[in-house]
Amino acid sequence: MPGNAFGQAFRYTSWGESHGPAIGCVIDGVPPRLKLAEADLQHWLDRRRPGQSRYTTQRREPDQVRILSGTFEGETTGTPVSLMIENVDARSKDYSDIAAKFRPGHADYTYWMKYGTRDYRGGGRSSARETAVRVAAGGLARIVLDTLVPGGVEIRAALVQIGPQTIDRARWDWDAVEANPFWCPDPVAAEGWASFLDAARKAGSSAGAVVEVVASGVPVGLGEPVYDKLDADLAKAMMSINAVKGVEIGAGFASAALSGEENADEMAMTEDGLTFSHNAAGGVLGGISSGQDVVVRFAVKPTSSILAPRATVTTEGENTEIVTKGRHDPCVGIRAVPVAEAMMALVLADHLLRHRGQVGETRRPEDVLKPAAKRDAAE
Repeated sequence: MPGNAFGQAFRYTSWGESHGPAIGCVIDGVPPRLKLAEADLQHWLDRRRPGQSRYTTQRREPDQVRILSGTFEGETTGTPVSLMIENVDARSKDYSDIAAKFRPGHADYTYWMKYGTRDYRGGGRSSARETAVRVAAGGLARIVLDTLVPGGVEIRAALVQIGPQTIDRARWDWDAVEANPFWCPDPVAAEGWASFLDAARKAGSSAGAVVEVVASGVPVGLGEPVYDKLDADLAKAMMSINAVKGVEIGAGFASAALSGEENADEMAMTEDGLTFSHNAAGGVLGGISSGQDVVVRFAVKPTSSILAPRATVTTEGENTEIVTKGRHDPCVGIRAVPVAEAMMALVLADHLLRHRGQVGETRRPEDVLKPAAKRDAAE
């Protein structure tokens, strides 16, 4: 099956199925002499790990990552880094009743039509279980960014909407994100989400969500002007996450309702250097990073695996009804938050290495654009 690799200069290929013995990835293009230990990656996997609250699947996976190659004496060697995560709590019997049925909203029908076969145990390759290795690879991408970018790059994501319920941005608090089971920056909204999801879960239903991911400290100049735009690659990265149905950069779809004056991110030179009035562009201009925060949001559909009976057909073309049993997230958007951070890190690390290979070090605005007073003093 093609399409299992992502990136160019920093490229990872994932492998494995939801109910197979293990999942993993091979990462190529990793610079040598980076400090790397399993604990550096485990921190990020622990944030994604299932079963940490009643609002996520109760599948009990420790998601313990092992580094199989690419390091020596605690440092990367420049050779491919291979990572593996064992599956220890798969329950394939939960899916025996649907072996000959297509689950609505899932990849069952399209996989079966394309390949003539499918792994019905948890969705096999199409399962969100695969995102665990993205998070592990994203941990290594963060190390690349923190090592090669002065001051490092901070990548944070949050859930800003569950179902129809949105946050109040006036109450945005990054510290609150780690203090509730929803990665919500608005503690008041998080309280309402708890009762909303409890009701959906008890009804055997599910809910969608919107995730916002922000990268700060991104150097100017990452990305290409035509097909390999930074925002284009970010959109592809986020759309590749399970259940994502829409992506926007910066003001996104809301920019269609703005005037040209409102949408323009005006620029000015101050004593502190170049400043922007807004960030409607989401930190990307003409496909290239501007040095502002890179801001991406994406919509996640409601979990397709629900207990409410749904009409479907069998592999023999007969009409029937299906109830999807097993352990599933009532809102897959919750665990998509650390996955979003990982995909942002992977794209940025890839573009950073591509930039360095083409034009060398990134240029800093303060070294090129100087306020008149400082320029006159220097002269």
